[in-house]
Amino acid sequence: MTRPTWEELPDSVINAVQTQCGQVLKAETATHGIMPGIATRLDLEGGGHVFFKAIERTHEAARLHLRERWAGRSLPAEVPAPRMLWADTVGDWHAMVWEYVNDNAHHADLSPRSEDPPAVLDTMALLGAMLTPCPNGAMPVSENVNALMAKARHMLDKPPGELAERALYEAAVNGFDLSALRGNTLLHYDLSAGNLLVTGGRVRVVDWSFAARGAAWLDAALFAPRLIEAGHTPEKTDQLLSTLPHWRDAPRKAVAGIAAAWTLFRLYKAQYGPE
Repeated sequence: MTRPTWEELPDSVINAVQTQCGQVLKAETATHGIMPGIATRLDLEGGGHVFFKAIERTHEAARLHLRERWAGRSLPAEVPAPRMLWADTVGDWHAMVWEYVNDNAHHADLSPRSEDPPAVLDTMALLGAMLTPCPNGAMPVSENVNALMAKARHMLDKPPGELAERALYEAAVNGFDLSALRGNTLLHYDLSAGNLLVTGGRVRVVDWSFAARGAAWLDAALFAPRLIEAGHTPEKTDQLLSTLPHWRDAPRKAVAGIAAAWTLFRLYKAQYGPE
């Protein structure tokens, strides 16, 4: 995606960041990720680096930026995630600065041949323990899932014959009860390879834009398609996730409903969303 650049920001925002962090010598825009707004590594005078994110206050995704700001202020210090160093609203822009994960970090390789999945699963188990009970102020995860369900319903409303396996999807979605999502764990909600940085055998979890309160099993359920996409069979995926205590307690109907909604949401985006 094409992102705004550091140089295009108003002087007031640039000055505010440099007051907090020091003189910026170079800005390198991130090429990965799908979230709107500015996302860039700033090289600072003296040799340090930080990661900078900003978005216009009027942008429809500004609410996600503010949710990530909330998470940055709420995550316990021991959580394996970069620390938020500064955040503010300057003029028409929401801005925040994060600790930069070193240049040797790589996005997690979730494929069967990789050594990363065990470390990622250990990190997921750690998050479940560290983030229960949920910090105060988190929104319920049902607000995230409602967006999935709305797009799923749209796909199910298509004329007969347009959606393959329609009966299977419909049964899964109709059997889903939002009450199954209730819980007191802070969920990341988007544990994809792009949001998992591995360095020195340690996993750091980034981009908390969808952080929400809910049942601990949900992050595992949403991670399952990522493992299958990376080449694991459904059986192997279930075996890997079974190392997580909360996965074993996940209600099967709810897992099926989330899987169906997740897939229908992506079918909707493939058909109607941006390229």
